Amino acid sequence: MDDEIEREAVRLLCKKLVIIQNETGIQWLIGSPFFPEFTIASTFRCVHTLNSNPLSPHYSKESDDLRTLLLKGFEVIGALIVGNNPDFERVASEAIDASRKLRKSLYNNVDKESLEKRNLVGAVTDSGNGDVRFFVSRSGSTRLEPVASVVYDDQPEKYVWERGCLLRCQILIKLPLYYPLNRPKDVKNIFMQATEAVSATFRDLKAAYIVETLNETSTGEPEHVIFRGADLNLNTELTDAGFSSVISQEADPKSCSYFCLKDRDIRTFTSIEENADIIQVQLLHSRTYNEEKSTSPSAEFFPVPEETKLLVVDYKLEVICYAGKELSITSAISNLLIPALTDQLHAVKTTIFPDLLTQESNIYPYHFSPPGVSHPITVIYELTYGETEMKQVEVRRLLHMRLGLPFDRPLLRIANAINVSQPNGKARSSSKQKGSLLPKDVHLGIPHSGVSGGGVSLIQGSYEYFHYLQDGFDDSGWGCAYRSLQTIVSWFRLQHYTSVDVPSHREIQQALVEIGDKDRSFVGSREWIGAIELSFVLDKLLGVSCKVINVGSGDEIPEKCRELALHFETQGTPIMIGGGVLAYTLLGVDYNETSGDCAFLILDPHYTGNDELKKIVNGGWCGWKKAVDSKGKHFFLQNKFYNLLLPQRPNMV
Repeated sequence: MDDEIEREAVRLLCKKLVIIQNETGIQWLIGSPFFPEFTIASTFRCVHTLNSNPLSPHYSKESDDLRTLLLKGFEVIGALIVGNNPDFERVASEAIDASRKLRKSLYNNVDKESLEKRNLVGAVTDSGNGDVRFFVSRSGSTRLEPVASVVYDDQPEKYVWERGCLLRCQILIKLPLYYPLNRPKDVKNIFMQATEAVSATFRDLKAAYIVETLNETSTGEPEHVIFRGADLNLNTELTDAGFSSVISQEADPKSCSYFCLKDRDIRTFTSIEENADIIQVQLLHSRTYNEEKSTSPSAEFFPVPEETKLLVVDYKLEVICYAGKELSITSAISNLLIPALTDQLHAVKTTIFPDLLTQESNIYPYHFSPPGVSHPITVIYELTYGETEMKQVEVRRLLHMRLGLPFDRPLLRIANAINVSQPNGKARSSSKQKGSLLPKDVHLGIPHSGVSGGGVSLIQGSYEYFHYLQDGFDDSGWGCAYRSLQTIVSWFRLQHYTSVDVPSHREIQQALVEIGDKDRSFVGSREWIGAIELSFVLDKLLGVSCKVINVGSGDEIPEKCRELALHFETQGTPIMIGGGVLAYTLLGVDYNETSGDCAFLILDPHYTGNDELKKIVNGGWCGWKKAVDSKGKHFFLQNKFYNLLLPQRPNMV
């Protein structure tokens, strides 16, 4: 019954459509054959257009990008046009026509009849007010049907991962290419032939696919299962999983659900690594499969007629695919995994080919789970000159534009890639063991501030709590600003803006000496530092600029609440407050604009106890503070001036 209701409506799993105010353009609507019809999992903006016309897609470039970016198991199910044309039905028809053309380019190995059978969604929105109207085009009908019901799912991750799982396969490839020394250009043809030979091995009848779970289970873990190429449905030329033929395969006793946890609870989604069922597939080749006679090792000698040179090209393929849990493993391998490996192989080949003789390839696939997208994506980075090289920055900037991501968040840097190579939970725990064991995000779950009718503006992202006496270092009485700086640096690390380690007190002092702010005698001293010194260190170590707010007295700080709230809403970084000989870290404000009542979420670095969260919170070392409490006590000193240091997010991707 639920599926019948869903088929009559458009269901949105993306929390918001990527619509840019007053900007005309096309967005591709992404769905899956494993979801009820007209379920939109995400939207991808069209970024390649002809003649600078935002409504004229360059279908070849768009399909090349989406073939890499979009996991097998997801597909283009329609398009949305953003504009200001009041003829909604005509514009929706143009959107559906555009999606059909993209699908024809994207799924070029699928027969025309299969493409035409797919019911599609056309949507149109006014670029001024953002209202969206949906229409559907059904197979065999020339008219569009307006959609009256649009359902926004408030738990999209739960929806996705209760219905499906991931298949992962990694292959390390090393190609030895021998080419004539006097004809170096021949190596390109040899490389192409070698690549096609590798592609053919994916469908080799002698290939063996070993399937196992990556789910961490205590008992009842499924055993390894081996499928031969002869067991698979390798006759089809299907290269995309976005068609009903994928899920109409004959049932296999070993469905994907056989390798999934039966009692998985996704009521609280944490991450793909921890909450998604992941199936590992390994590809092996047997050279003696079904050999009637026993064989012994042998070697053959092929003399070359001319002098040759050896070029070794090595790279890694790593694909992940999305499959419905009831899909048979053989269908998943045949129609999802093998096409994904083939597509990624050719994408890597295209990237390597132009510079085959001039530079060593550093091509790597990475998988990401960006905010607002309910499924993973895959990108291929060329890292010969590192990820900060301008060409790679532009690649990421274009991806941010396509996915509607902000341009001041490094969301698609390597440090943010998801790790699906280890059992659920172990990827996270191993990283914790290598990293810090300091308390993190200690403000979560603390009681309300007590401000009636206020608007709460908080830090965005995670941080670590640094305070007096940590790491066995006695800085009691002088190190509070150092500790606040360490908390700020930890925020930039955890948001992946930097890989620089959190500096020690001595390293902070050394940085100030190196820029000429302090004498050499400052290193190793117990001298205080303030907001200005913190800004110098952040600039030197991280390249982070800061805004400084000066107030003449602690009583004036509440007057800055509106400005502080705006900082947390736009920048989201922790703020250092320094006055007299005291320093605090500000994590948020609760401000009632009408009454002027406000409270400050203070993280106090003067704490000297152990890192027990309950003790920290109950002791008030992290909590809401009023400028003047109910007993008339002033939190900020009236006779001291204060500097508030507001670190700015780097404008980077």
